[in-house]
This record gives sequence, structure tokens and C-alpha cells, in this order.
Amino acid sequence: MEFKHKPVMLTECIKGLNIKPDGIYVDGTIGGAGHSLEIAKRLSNRGKLIGIDRDKDALDAARKKLEQFSNVIFIHNNHDNIEQILEELNIDKVDGILLDLGVSSYQLDERNRGFSYLGENELDMRMDKTQELNAKYIINSYEEEKLANIIYEYGEEKFSRKIASNICKERKTKTITTTKQLVEIIEKSIPLSKQHNGHPAKKTFQAIRIEVNNEIKPLYETTKTSIKCLNKSGRLCIITFHSLEDRAVKNAYLDASGKCTCPSDLPYCVCGAKSFGKIVDKKPIKASDKEQEENSRSKSAKLRIFERT
Repeated sequence: MEFKHKPVMLTECIKGLNIKPDGIYVDGTIGGAGHSLEIAKRLSNRGKLIGIDRDKDALDAARKKLEQFSNVIFIHNNHDNIEQILEELNIDKVDGILLDLGVSSYQLDERNRGFSYLGENELDMRMDKTQELNAKYIINSYEEEKLANIIYEYGEEKFSRKIASNICKERKTKTITTTKQLVEIIEKSIPLSKQHNGHPAKKTFQAIRIEVNNEIKPLYETTKTSIKCLNKSGRLCIITFHSLEDRAVKNAYLDASGKCTCPSDLPYCVCGAKSFGKIVDKKPIKASDKEQEENSRSKSAKLRIFERT
């Protein structure tokens, strides 16, 4: 299957990175290389682009799309390991980093990936198919309370406890192996009168995907590490699609900008807050109305930009 992925807020990201032709840039979620293609076009032969992705299929697609460029390095890894990746490449600092935290259309559509709640597919949801943890294991092995908490916290699903309870009842009879089985359990767990805002399985599938790929927990530290990897005037652009992702990025940006966390009644700062730069826009950038109409994935997207000083 062709790796299709329409880059979200492409113009805004390229503008936000403020690309220098001879600079070094990192696309930590290269995917189908939609953003990377535009970055590469703006680099001279002395510039360099490092494309990172957990998904080998994404890297193969990116290599094909960027085959005309000789200054691109492709890395199969997790962007959470950016400091280690740069160290292994003997690169101290870079001039820009982009992280698009969304799931690609390819991953949603590919039957064997199990990301989609449409059709009957294997329960998988791994972005990196070499890792062991998958959705099938989580659904069939996690304790009921842990399942409920994940579905509530990562999916913001009000019926998380009922869904988790029914999952545990069903798996006592037979192993839950397909997306269709899981969807049927979710549908019977949510009253029909409440199934009016999109597909009833959407929130639960999102939650399980986030747990499988550990998308939230490392994000605060990854954001702060990425800032430390920037040269002076270097930019970090992060696109989030979930409130927990956005909160982690926002908090990391605030802390990296040197926000004092001391109680207001103290006469002077004792928390040792240190500034690494500034937040470029006070409020997150959102996709234009036109883009939201043309690409539904962009509706929940938020772009935050940080500049190293």
C-alpha cells in the first residue's frame, strides 16, 4: 500500500522552523516525508536533514520520496532518543526539530496494523512493528482497573469502566484478537443515546494506541531534551492532536523558558529556574478553516514553537 499522509499545517511548520539553507534539521516523525520534502527543498548541499521514525514502512516511503536529495540521513528509532541519535551521528546541536505526533493515513488504513476501528483487522497498533507490546496483549492481559484508567485518561471516554468490565468478561470466554471484536464490545458498552459524536470506538482505540506506543509519558522530557539539542536561534515545532500531548509540550516550553515556580509570597526566586529560550507564540497555532475542511485530521491539531536563545 502507498504511504499516504497529508502533512498538517505544512506552511505554518516551515515558517516556524525558520530554515537556514546550511543548517541541520531533524524531522523526528518523518512518516510519508510531507514536511521533510519541503525542508529538504530549502537546504543547500551543505545543509542536512535527519529523518527519524519508529515505523520501517514510513522510512522506506520517505527514502523513496526524498531519493533526489543526497543530504538526508534516515534513522529507524524513536524521537524520544534524539539526544542519543545525534550523539551517534557526532552532531552536537541542530538548527531545527519538527515533531508531528499524529498517526498517518497509511497506518490507519493498513489492515495488519490494527489502528482503525473500521473493518476486521488484527489487534496490533504498533508504530514500531519490532516492539513486543501490542494492543492484543493490553486488551487480553491488563487488569480491569488499569484498562479503565487508560481508556478514561488517554481517550477521555466517560464509559471507560463499563468498556473495561465488558472486555474482561468477554476475554474469559475467548481471546479478543480482532478490531471487530473490540468494536462490538465497545458498542454494547455505550448507550445508543450517547453514540452520536463520531464512531463509538474512536476514543477507546485512541487510548489503546497511545498506551501501546507510549506516546504521552516521555513527551515532557523529550520536549525539554529537544530544546537542549538546538543551536542558538534554533526552533522546535511540535504538532499535537490530544489534550494530554499539548499539556506536556506546553508545560515543557514554560519550564524551558525559565518560568519561576516559587510561591508568590517569597521575596526572591529560590527554585533555580533557568531560561533556555522563548515561546514564539503565546497561544498554539491551529489549522486554517480551509485546511480543516480539506483535512479532518487537522481539526484537533495544535502547533507550538519554541526558539532557543
